[in-house]
Amino acid sequence: MLELKTPLRREDVESLKVGDVVYLSGTIFTSRDRTQLKVIEMIRKGLSFPISLAGLVEYHAGPVIKRTKNGWNILSVGPTTSFRMEKYEAEFIELTKIKGIIGKGGMGKLTEEACKKNKVFYGIYPGGAGALAAKSIKNVKDSYFLQELGIPEAMWVLEVEKFGPIVVAIDSFGNNIYDEIKRKMIKGEKNEK
Repeated sequence: MLELKTPLRREDVESLKVGDVVYLSGTIFTSRDRTQLKVIEMIRKGLSFPISLAGLVEYHAGPVIKRTKNGWNILSVGPTTSFRMEKYEAEFIELTKIKGIIGKGGMGKLTEEACKKNKVFYGIYPGGAGALAAKSIKNVKDSYFLQELGIPEAMWVLEVEKFGPIVVAIDSFGNNIYDEIKRKMIKGEKNEK
């Protein structure tokens, strides 16, 4: 088990290997496909995003949130299927300089290559554990695109403490846990014959 604090440095990410279990503290942010596209379009137009995402970790999630008199209370923030973000993820990584992605279910070859090129990791968080994830959130620091996209699609900037467990599924060297599982399954099938 490894504990890391954002913003992550290149050496933090390079120390991670497929199968490692990570807990994060610091700042992370939620993002989905519509959010990614909004950020990409802003940067393409030469506009600066209100905060630097460099070194931060993107969490593919649509939180369940309640507004209170003291701000926002996150009730649940489970991961959403990451492959939905495959279309924009490589460019998002390149433009924002993030150092990590959290989601569920895996990503494709474009993201795998972007992780290798930009020294980024992709980690999976257990599906169905949104209430557990919410317990690690200490503060909602900010939100972006809330009026335009609504609560699930908005970007939520979160202060977290020991957020996890996150299993490294793609490391910064391009190794992919899903490829390894497929190889072992194929090898096992051949050995049975």
